[in-house]
Amino acid sequence: MTRFSRVCVMGMGYIGLPTSAVFADNGLDVVGVDVKPAAVESINRGQPHIVEPELDVLLRQVVQAGRLRAALTPEAADAFILAVPTPFMAGHEPDTSHIEAAARAIAPVLARGNLVILESTSPIGTTERLSRWLADARADLTFPHQAGELSDIRIAHCPERVLPGHILREVVENDRIIGGLTRKCAQAATLLYRVFAKGQIHLTNARTAEMAKLAENAFRDVNIAFANELSMICDKLRINVWELIRLANMHPRVDILRPGPGVGGHCIAVDPWFIVAADPERSPLIRTAREVNEAKPGFVVDKVRRHAATLKQPVIACLGLSYKADVDDLRESPAVTIVEELARAEVGELLVVEPHVNALPENLAKLGLKLWDFDRATERANILLLLVDHASFLTVDHDVVKDKIVVDTRGAW
Repeated sequence: MTRFSRVCVMGMGYIGLPTSAVFADNGLDVVGVDVKPAAVESINRGQPHIVEPELDVLLRQVVQAGRLRAALTPEAADAFILAVPTPFMAGHEPDTSHIEAAARAIAPVLARGNLVILESTSPIGTTERLSRWLADARADLTFPHQAGELSDIRIAHCPERVLPGHILREVVENDRIIGGLTRKCAQAATLLYRVFAKGQIHLTNARTAEMAKLAENAFRDVNIAFANELSMICDKLRINVWELIRLANMHPRVDILRPGPGVGGHCIAVDPWFIVAADPERSPLIRTAREVNEAKPGFVVDKVRRHAATLKQPVIACLGLSYKADVDDLRESPAVTIVEELARAEVGELLVVEPHVNALPENLAKLGLKLWDFDRATERANILLLLVDHASFLTVDHDVVKDKIVVDTRGAW
């Protein structure tokens, strides 16, 4: 079976860059490809363009050792990993255009015996479509959907299963699911990931691997929706939801999650829609959970507006923009949605605090908002809206906040 010495990773984002660095740290020659020149230049200087604990040290080491470099176009390799975005379009229809573009980009440099792995979280059947896209571009090679176990190119799906903030540890230690288009495809992918993976590797077919990742995130979304729905009910009934959950969780078979301002990130806020799109008639629970979580930001906005209406000059400190604590990731963040809606509604002066970014996203900057220091914002504001429970927010001076209106969407205070 093929031994791997060179890997080309398509997409240098929150998954592709750490994965590339780990492969390089384990002795492989890695070419990381991204469409953004600024990201490529930063990586080649040994400086990550994303925030992830310990990634800066590891990246600098592997770049200086000559085992990892970034480029704008793919190069020949033994294996190719696609780690590109899979957002959805209008109507929550999955958008696989980035995967197709990556496939057509690597097609010219494919060679007999190569392995292609799709890591991007994908709608059911995308790995099969990947095989067809590559075949359309390379009629001189055979692919699994054409030649089965005898194909020139091996193709598999291995969905990422890591938590931002812990990626370098989890990419190595977590179990992996590998779904091959054939048995030999799965075996080849296993050989590649065994370069660094310490967790168990579970083999299956590509469709099951695709569905497994979607099911994992839909399960979490449904459970978060229960907590968020409970928090809205408790708010109306004047019940402290945090105390309620603490007491309910004392039952040995109950484990209610913590509610929040909504659900964000590149996975949980997106992936359940892929299941709904695949079978709308049989996924009412998954759809409803998504709708509950997507409605939560509006609930928070309405609550802040009611408080602001009681003040002559409301000044609102919006604390946190990222989708989870202590990261710089703003993708699908409910906090960003809430701040934008408050700004458009002109409910008062907004002081935006997010210590993990250097600039506001364009949609907020266009509304005239600016970043503020936490201490200055909390002192000046008369409404404190806690949207993200960053560690730096948790030790707030109670003398500063005791006379202010506090809307704590995370239960941190």
